[in-house]
Amino acid sequence: MKLLVRTGLAAAVAAGAIATAVVPASAAVGVGDAHVVAGAHAVAPNPKTIKPAAYNQARSILAGAGSRTAAKSHPIHGKDDVPVSYGTSLLAAARDEFRQTDRKLPPKDKKSDMSIPHYNAIHSAAKTMGIDKW
Repeated sequence: MKLLVRTGLAAAVAAGAIATAVVPASAAVGVGDAHVVAGAHAVAPNPKTIKPAAYNQARSILAGAGSRTAAKSHPIHGKDDVPVSYGTSLLAAARDEFRQTDRKLPPKDKKSDMSIPHYNAIHSAAKTMGIDKW
């Protein structure tokens, strides 16, 4: 009986030692929730809220680049913060609109399926709001 208990205890200690040695090695493989691609920057999570001034500035950037969706959207006022979904929706709508508008351009004049000026406007607006994923 004592031999059985000692053997079981020894097996448990050995399994614990192996798990302890394996966990740090495997934990170094992942990089949290960030998506890592060789040659690209790690994508940080979006903020939970954005400032109305940043949203309004991004809206102006996109409207100036020709986004009718952004031009039709209403400026935000009277609030301290707004959900980040306001910004991501604005960016996604402008992106889709720009891709549709630029679909007939030759591939050499496009980046991410839109003209270079539209691409730059989208990314400038996203940077203004602190948004990485939309």
